[in-house]
Amino acid sequence: MGSLRIVSYNVNGIRAAMKKGLVDWLKTDPADIICIQETKAEKENVAHEEITSLGYQDFWFSAQKKGYSGVAVFTKIKPVQVQLGTGHAASDEEGRVIQLDFGDIRLINAYFPSGTSGEIRQAFKYQWLDEFHHYLGELKKKYPRIVLCGDYNIAHREIDIHDPKGNKNSSGFLPEERTWMDKFLDSGWTDTFRVHHPEPHRYSWWSQRFPSVRLNNKGWRIDYINVTNNLADRILRSEIFPDVKQSDHCPVFLELSQ
Repeated sequence: MGSLRIVSYNVNGIRAAMKKGLVDWLKTDPADIICIQETKAEKENVAHEEITSLGYQDFWFSAQKKGYSGVAVFTKIKPVQVQLGTGHAASDEEGRVIQLDFGDIRLINAYFPSGTSGEIRQAFKYQWLDEFHHYLGELKKKYPRIVLCGDYNIAHREIDIHDPKGNKNSSGFLPEERTWMDKFLDSGWTDTFRVHHPEPHRYSWWSQRFPSVRLNNKGWRIDYINVTNNLADRILRSEIFPDVKQSDHCPVFLELSQ
């Protein structure tokens, strides 16, 4: 009986992350499948052979706008099939979702929109969330076992953010966003990290504006690997790796029995 080890990591620009030791970290074999968000690059502009030489196959879905958004998956297990996007034009233009099938599991790597730049993007975020929720509901009919990892850009509960009161009006912790997370999880999903980690002060992102923020662990948990409830009994281990520091995010980890 083997296991499947998955990492989700928003690298905030893969070329910058590679300059900060991303490849050296990959050499430690942190997972079988590495889901990357915010590549901010196209495959041909990245020294991706440094990654594939470690035994990973690489699959990329980049935004049409250069230096923006984009997702990629590096995997040591050959996928049965790969699907770029969801068919929603506004999302696919920004390279936000890539899907791969491994045995009986559909793995979705998603970079949810951020609303921090203003009202227009916040409105886009709400529209994207609604469309994606509906899309997942339909997808589950065909693929009942799904792993959905990525940067959700939402801290779900007060335990998931260092200063809930001070951030009650901040994008990423707005009541409507948190309600979406409630609705999403209630529709048949499990927050894998919280299965093993009910404790506070566990975060995956820290603002870069002040270096002391990460030092003092004033963070948000906005990166998740969530699974459909029918995979919950296969969760062996879940973790967050704050000591891995090629980005303002850190990797999150899940190990599933196969």
